[in-house]
Amino acid sequence: MTNHARAERHALCDLFIEVGPDAPTLCAGWTTRDLAAHLIVRETRPDAAAGILVPRLATYGDKVRRKVMDRDWRSIVDTVRSGPPRLSPMRIPAVDSLTNTLEFFVHHEDVRRANGLDQPRRLDDDLDLALLRALERGARLMGRKAPCGLTMTPTGGIAFTVRKGSPVVDVAGDIGELVLFIYGRSSAAHVALSGEPDAVAAVRTTHFGV
Repeated sequence: MTNHARAERHALCDLFIEVGPDAPTLCAGWTTRDLAAHLIVRETRPDAAAGILVPRLATYGDKVRRKVMDRDWRSIVDTVRSGPPRLSPMRIPAVDSLTNTLEFFVHHEDVRRANGLDQPRRLDDDLDLALLRALERGARLMGRKAPCGLTMTPTGGIAFTVRKGSPVVDVAGDIGELVLFIYGRSSAAHVALSGEPDAVAAVRTTHFGV
């Protein structure tokens, strides 16, 4: 079975080299150098990575990330490509799949779509299924800020509830596009929203994600 987390990691690193350290990303205010440094901190410095979720630690986390950014670009990319440290739990394939498949899929698209590659990729069925399972696990957390009821309908699949409420807005599209939408990349996601016009407008302006 394909390790999709690893495949997305390597594809992202290839793209990092192609576009260089100063290319834009969909992460507001971040270049590719910022993003690559974030990935290193996330996997090698749990003390600093906590700043992603804990606001009072954000300044410290940003300081550590900026120190990583000072390194040579090729060295930074090679570190991302090599993955987490040898003794990290994320070296275990099942843990890697659980924690990194969505992370690297989304960040791969962050770089692709900010650099002119804005058409969705054709994903194989196995990756689609992995993304769907991860989406069903994480969508409720990522969609907690929805201003109304929210459902998602994968292309050719069955709708599932992200947030209960009324009225309900449905977000429909390919699985990868639904992932991008609920992870805060709504402006780049190729999805269709349906429901009451005011509710749809409110959902469109909501920032989803962590």
